[in-house]
Amino acid sequence: MQLQFTPEEEAFRQELHHYFTTEIPAEIRQRCEAGALNYPEDIVTTTRILNKAGYAVPHWPVEWGGRDWTPIQHHIWREEMSLNFVPDLLPFNAGMVGPVIAQFGSQEQKEKFLPATANLDIWWCQGFSEPEAGSDLASLKTRAVRDGDHYVINGQKTWTTLGQYADWIFALARTDPDVKKQAGISFFLFPMDTPGVEIRPIQLIDGSYEVNEVFFSDVRVPAENLVGEENLGWTIAKFLLGNERSGIARVGWTKTKVARAKKLAARTRTAAGTLLDDPLFAARLANLENELLALEITQLRVVAGSADGKPNPASSLLKLRGSQLQQDATELLADIAGPDSLPVSAIDSAAEGDPAEILSPDWAQLTVPAYLNHRKVTIYGGSSEVQRQIIDKAVLGL
Repeated sequence: MQLQFTPEEEAFRQELHHYFTTEIPAEIRQRCEAGALNYPEDIVTTTRILNKAGYAVPHWPVEWGGRDWTPIQHHIWREEMSLNFVPDLLPFNAGMVGPVIAQFGSQEQKEKFLPATANLDIWWCQGFSEPEAGSDLASLKTRAVRDGDHYVINGQKTWTTLGQYADWIFALARTDPDVKKQAGISFFLFPMDTPGVEIRPIQLIDGSYEVNEVFFSDVRVPAENLVGEENLGWTIAKFLLGNERSGIARVGWTKTKVARAKKLAARTRTAAGTLLDDPLFAARLANLENELLALEITQLRVVAGSADGKPNPASSLLKLRGSQLQQDATELLADIAGPDSLPVSAIDSAAEGDPAEILSPDWAQLTVPAYLNHRKVTIYGGSSEVQRQIIDKAVLGL
């Protein structure tokens, strides 16, 4: 594999770097680097700036705002976003429901939803997981019963990320309970302010409110908001999850955390010099860098193999290893912070030390919440156990 980009690809990288660093407000990128974005304002502002230049949904069909880029250009775009601390695009819009509507939606649905979805004029949330149907999503119990020109939906969803900001939800519901569980599911779109929709926040281990429970009580959804055919929902869900996992490795994001760990370790004094001089720490850091390089090469192979637009089952490798390395990186930063991760200690040590941006009073305090929050990444989008099963069957043929 050729790991060096061509001159044209390097020029493309520089073009993106210039736009990201000059058009995205510096204060938003600084908040992104610190892990302290303002929701939903920073995401909306960033998306609309990117969409203006055609950088919001380049993987969509060209007629709906996409760009005719090569797989390598898409990889560069994704990496430059992370390396320049451009906030992640809302995945429910750019990576999930947008591609689904473009692939399976009616012409009317495409015209109604795709431009607004690309520009974040509609904030979407995902109604997939349920209390007894997380990794085994096909066991979902939410029901949708046809009643004239509407469906009546009853049930419950959980882990509905950022649902408190959402205008619309895309949800899976069972429309035929008498067939194989994967065969009786349909895919619906409806506003969050529809009568009968109730949302309740869930506090996470890091103290934040990122996910929610959503309850449906006799929610009436127009039949025109069914995507594709009735009972086609499982096929659509697999398509959506394949698209989600193709960018879920977050190689660029993890690179920024490793780079920060190096800087912090070089400034952390020990009895024998700095933490970066410690052979055990250096070996741990080198191993993480090597694993990250291997993941990046695998990501390039998977992206190239998905050039025909079909989901690549090998994307499960990216989800599995990428989520593990994200956790490793946040754990490394928390270990470097040590007792300074405690609020009082962090403030006191900041008064004594280097006031540079990397050692701002907040950095150490943010490491433990980030570490705790990233325990989720080996669960959402299909747990690591599910990814191993997919790899066994679809990739290795076992």
